[in-house]
Amino acid sequence: MIEFFDVKGINVSKGQEKKIEGAYFKEDLRRSQIHEIGTVTYPSSPLDHYTTAFEKYLNIESIRNSKSKVVIDYVYSVSGAVLPQLLGKFGCDAVVLNASLSATAPSLSERESLLAQLGQVVQALQATFGVQISANGEQLVLVDEVGTPIRGEMLTALMTHMILTANPRGTVVVPVQASGAIEEIARRHDGRVIRTKANPTALMEACAAHDHVVLGGSGEMGFIFPQLHPGFDAMFCIAKLIEMLLIQERSLGQIWEELPRTSHRSVTLRCPWSVKGALMRYLVETHPVESLELTDGVRIVDPYQHSAGQSWVLVLPDASEPLVHIFANSEDRTWVDSQLRNYRQRVQNFIESEQGIKEQIV
Repeated sequence: MIEFFDVKGINVSKGQEKKIEGAYFKEDLRRSQIHEIGTVTYPSSPLDHYTTAFEKYLNIESIRNSKSKVVIDYVYSVSGAVLPQLLGKFGCDAVVLNASLSATAPSLSERESLLAQLGQVVQALQATFGVQISANGEQLVLVDEVGTPIRGEMLTALMTHMILTANPRGTVVVPVQASGAIEEIARRHDGRVIRTKANPTALMEACAAHDHVVLGGSGEMGFIFPQLHPGFDAMFCIAKLIEMLLIQERSLGQIWEELPRTSHRSVTLRCPWSVKGALMRYLVETHPVESLELTDGVRIVDPYQHSAGQSWVLVLPDASEPLVHIFANSEDRTWVDSQLRNYRQRVQNFIESEQGIKEQIV
């Protein structure tokens, strides 16, 4: 995989990626002359620069004085060569699992097996929490003190709650499909929520463009701490968790109990590329304008189940696969189940009818 970043260190947009890929594979480009080819430069001591910034935005003394014991599963990725040095420097008691480097990434089933083992180790050692790092240090799954995994929307809500507790009136940036619990948490702390398109570039750009952003991202994509750098950083997230748990004097289990109980579910359907645009038009045309939000995909807010705007259905086309995702969110679980069934059937019927029309034309 090759990733391109702009001058601010933010991933280039999906549109720019497609243009680069298209030009490359079609060979629709002018060959550079010898004198036009630049040089490759490698920054000196990147780990030292990162460590300096890492220390600047942490309460190092609180980590040094912490009695926390953390179990970290590196899943054979490159972060296992970096984070142990940092935590060791801060005097953190970290138990390391699977820190050797591997040329191939573990499969999903292998990661799940390692996550179950991590939970058992956390329980056996009576550790404060455990964490599994993936995506070369960008994403993580937490394991609480009794070995229960915390991931996805639960992890997004937990991180938002902890960061806003430490930084009241701050701004949080999340993707459009994130649980409505985020708004409820922000209200408790006089915070603000900004929702963006469901891609890393949009999240990174919003974090850089707005003032007082204290956290960006989600449990699925990873978390951004804009004061540190514009990318996703699970390693800094772990150190921040250790700091906040000590200062806030609570366990992950106790914090989880404080989170709003919002029902948030999703389903995924196959959807040909050629039907995606027509599906979005159909949804826009068959719903009242005042109930629609078009940040990304089509979000339909239910005015009758109105709980500060948190009862909604989102139909979101996948950016890289012939799929469409349907999300439903509300404090009422029955409403969520009903709407998920309803929209799944509506979307499926529309896809089948469009495919039938195309077959007749052919």
